Amino acid sequence: MRTIFLPAAAALAVFCTLPAFATGEIVNLITAADKKRLDSYGATREQALAEARRSSPADIATLDALLAKPMISFGDFDMTGNWQCRTIKAGGLAELVVYGWFKCRVTDNGSGWQLEKLTGSQRTSGRFFDDGAKRLIYLGSGFVAGERIKPYGAGPESDQVGYVFRTGPSEWRIEFPAPHYESKLDILEFKR
Repeated sequence: MRTIFLPAAAALAVFCTLPAFATGEIVNLITAADKKRLDSYGATREQALAEARRSSPADIATLDALLAKPMISFGDFDMTGNWQCRTIKAGGLAELVVYGWFKCRVTDNGSGWQLEKLTGSQRTSGRFFDDGAKRLIYLGSGFVAGERIKPYGAGPESDQVGYVFRTGPSEWRIEFPAPHYESKLDILEFKR
């Protein structure tokens, strides 16, 4: 299994050089709170999407188009490179918010894929772990542009966890259940 690693600040350097999921390392890395969020993913997602469907027809159409894409294997996929990325927030304070496109980058230093959201006020930096042929797990740190990036495990305000799905030849997304701020489900969508 392949660990995917995200470009992070020096604070994440030690975290990012840890072994891949195949060694079971994710079991030692993931916090109890994030494990609980993944365990409740299905129910959280269902509730968030139900709330989102009360929003504007244009935003609902954007969300539905994204969710209708089939999940495909990561087997022959290279995530490295520059990506356009946008966040969709479902449920919570606002029923549905679709943000504009920003810049993200995925690198691979030989120990796995690393993600960094480069623009926008809300950012993320972290790494990926295999979770089967059609799903990865993302462990990262959320932060506001200009702030110091805290290492994963620093606490619930910055820790992020999500499932990653490939949806096309040059498309994928991360679904973050129960993020700390604003919504019940954040979706970070990527395209070339």
